[in-house]
Amino acid sequence: MKTHHFALAAMASVCVLASGAAQAQDFAAGSVLVRARAVHMDSANKDSTGLGLAINNKTLPEVDFSYFFSKHIAAELILTVPQKHTLTSNGTAIGSLRHLPPTLTVQYHFDAPGFKPYVGAGLNYTRFSSVNILGGAADVKRNSFGPALQVGADIPLTNTLYLNVDVKKVLIRTDVSAGGVKLGKFKADPLLVGVGLGWRF
Repeated sequence: MKTHHFALAAMASVCVLASGAAQAQDFAAGSVLVRARAVHMDSANKDSTGLGLAINNKTLPEVDFSYFFSKHIAAELILTVPQKHTLTSNGTAIGSLRHLPPTLTVQYHFDAPGFKPYVGAGLNYTRFSSVNILGGAADVKRNSFGPALQVGADIPLTNTLYLNVDVKKVLIRTDVSAGGVKLGKFKADPLLVGVGLGWRF
């Protein structure tokens, strides 16, 4: 199943589950929500180098911390561990790299019967490391900054435990060079679909 189809199915499941969920509790000012998610990363894999560059899709762990300034407004810090990817050119492996993509978003949480939907927008910073492309013949710029958009929902299972479904689109882009000459830009720009649990403190 393609990731965007999975995303639609995941969001649809929110509506089904919410119909029988416990009454959602308001997130008061000062509340902290800690979530752990399994996230599928599906990269757009677009580049202007003419090399047909792509990184592999994968499922990864994610942890985030949300602080509520009011029952509607929260800031979320999204973290994971460095992720290793195989880099291919027109389907042939040419090397590997790791990326670490912490993201900070500001969210608006809506009032809804039985669940708590939200939308968010923010900034992603990605650090590339352990870059090994064509035995060092090619390289990528190590730092990337880009916007991030987010939509999701928290479904109460108890007064403090929530089921979470979350979809993010993040722009992650880097310059590709060989021998110090820029070849073009590689755009991973992944869609991230996550499901997990959240604990409210």
